[in-house]
Amino acid sequence: MRRLRTAVLISGRGSNMQSLVADARDPAHPAEIVLVASNDPTCEGLKWARQEGLAVAGVDHRIHASREDFERVLNITLGIHRIELVCLAGFMRLLTPWFVKAWAGRLINIHPALLPSFRGLHTHARALAEGVKIHGCTVHYVVPAMDEGPIIAQAALPVRDDDTPDSLATRVLSLEHKLYPHALRLVAGGGVRVQENRTITGRDGREQETFIVPPLD
Repeated sequence: MRRLRTAVLISGRGSNMQSLVADARDPAHPAEIVLVASNDPTCEGLKWARQEGLAVAGVDHRIHASREDFERVLNITLGIHRIELVCLAGFMRLLTPWFVKAWAGRLINIHPALLPSFRGLHTHARALAEGVKIHGCTVHYVVPAMDEGPIIAQAALPVRDDDTPDSLATRVLSLEHKLYPHALRLVAGGGVRVQENRTITGRDGREQETFIVPPLD
């Protein structure tokens, strides 16, 4: 089985990247993570990936005159490694339409909220302020508009009465570590089709699970 050559882009410690790498160690996994890249050459996630024997690349956005200049160097780096699919995992750079269009259908992201609710930053504090009873995370295809694009999979959990933004973030992050590997398997395995702004999942007429809810505690 030919595995899809995949890169993970990070900006920090890369906990979601680590969960993707761990899952992709399965020889039967449809994706092979061959590169971890970051806009911060000193970030902890690159150090971890290097120790794990993965190819790494630090493309420092601060030395480039514009976002597109930075992205063109990043794009060359992806090309050198013959990347076919890109996963954003805590990559804290807004991507230009040029880059997003170049990778259309091959660029996915995880967002710490149940899209289309709570796009952008500070999702957990905003969810608590709005008084929602469920919260979670979403894996979606990236389009030029921020935190939009067809939804691939979601995971949800109940909001507790005593939740704070930090406690909710911790609980949602544990869901992200389950959801993102699951979604990568779906996409890399050819189990996702995009129709307008929604996805259809499944192969051979069999629908695949795209919503994860942990047991109530």
